[in-house]
Amino acid sequence: MRVIFMGTPEFSVPVLDALVLAGHEVVCVYCQPPRPAGRGKKDRASPVQSRAEALGLPVRHPVSLKTAEAQAEFAALEADIAVVVAYGLILPQAVLDAPAHGCLNIHASLLPRWRGAAPIHRAIMAGDAETGVCIMQMEAGLDTGPVLLREATPIRTSETTIQLHDRLSEIGARLIVEALSRLPDLTPEPQPEDGVTYATKIDKAEARIDWTRPAAEVDRLIRGLSPFPGAWFETGGTRIKVLGSTLAEGSGAPGEVLDAGLRVACGEGAMQLTRLQRAGKAAQDVSVFQQGAQIAPGTILGEG
Repeated sequence: MRVIFMGTPEFSVPVLDALVLAGHEVVCVYCQPPRPAGRGKKDRASPVQSRAEALGLPVRHPVSLKTAEAQAEFAALEADIAVVVAYGLILPQAVLDAPAHGCLNIHASLLPRWRGAAPIHRAIMAGDAETGVCIMQMEAGLDTGPVLLREATPIRTSETTIQLHDRLSEIGARLIVEALSRLPDLTPEPQPEDGVTYATKIDKAEARIDWTRPAAEVDRLIRGLSPFPGAWFETGGTRIKVLGSTLAEGSGAPGEVLDAGLRVACGEGAMQLTRLQRAGKAAQDVSVFQQGAQIAPGTILGEG
C-alpha cells in the first residue's frame, strides 16, 4: 500500500521499520520539527526523522496541518492510508479524509480506557493489571474512533514506563502490519460508552513524591514516571529524582530514611530506593549515589 507515516518519538520508530520491512511504500514521513536539545540547545531531529532519513524516505515536519497549502500537499501524495503513532499534531478533517482508506492510529491502551496523551504513564500509576494496543480508525474526536484490532498484555509488577513503552511499541508494530494485511476483512468496532478515562499530560507538580501515601502508591508513581519526567523529592534544598525502587518492609515517620541504603518509610510500609539522579548528573545506583550524597538515617525527605 501507499502509506503516509506520521510519528515523532522513539515509540514510533519500530512501527516505521515494520511498515518498510513488510513491503509497503512509505511515500512520506511526517514528524515534529527539530527542537532545541542538549546543553548547547541546538536543534535536534526527532527519532522518527533520523530513522526516516537513514532509510532514504522523504520527510516533512510542518508546524501545522490547518493551512490549505499543507492539506493540499498531503492530499497530493495520493496515499492509500496514513498510519499515525504519537505524532503530536491534531489532524484536521481534510487530512483525515485524504487517504483512500483514511487514517489509522496506533494507541497504547485498551480503549476507551486512557484516551489522550499519557496512556502508559497513567496505566502504571493507576495500578492497572493490564494494558495493550489498539489500532483505531481516526475521527475528529480525541481517540474516539472505532477499533479494528486490539491486543492486551499484563503490566508486570516491577515494570517502569520505559519498559512497558518498549513492549507496547513492538506490539503496535506487529499489529499495524497485521491490520493492513487484513484491512478489507476487518470490521471497525465502535468503542463502548462505559469505561472512558482520560490520560492527561503529566503535570510536574504531581511528580513530587508524597511520602504520606502508602508504599504501593509511591511505587506506582516512581515506576510510572521513570525515566521521564521522574518522580522526585527534595532534601537539603536539592531536588533528587527517583528512577527505580522496590517495596520494602519497615515503618517510621513518612519520608524518614530508615537506613544508609535509603530505605524510606511511607504512610503505610516502606520503599527501597534503587536508582537516583541529581540535577545535571547521570542516574546512579543507590550504592554509588550514597557515596556522594550520604543521606543519613533519620533524615526526613522533603524537609529542609
